[in-house]
Amino acid sequence: MEAIMQLITDTIRDRLIANGRESRDNPAFDPHPVVKLFTPDAGATWLISECDPQQPDYLYGLCDLGLGEPELGSVSLTELEALRGPLGLPVERDLYFEAGYPLSHYAHLANKAGAITA
Repeated sequence: MEAIMQLITDTIRDRLIANGRESRDNPAFDPHPVVKLFTPDAGATWLISECDPQQPDYLYGLCDLGLGEPELGSVSLTELEALRGPLGLPVERDLYFEAGYPLSHYAHLANKAGAITA
């Protein structure tokens, strides 16, 4: 049986929810991404900074499907967990990712490069 990586741990979820609350209360809030998710066989990457405190399945961040058009938006955790790349590999969490900048900085760089470069 294939071992599936837990994409969002309880600790990560707590940080995402806290950022979601802060973002709701302060529209100028520009959090650092909390987690980087990626497809090892398809070139897609997500830098997730927050989730909806009322619906934690809805994640928000910088989404790059590998098509040259990264954008800020929402994605469903349930959909990411079910997603498989062309070789059948599931989405993974970058265990070594630590954000050094707020999400807006990564979005600016990704828009210039046409891809998330973090």
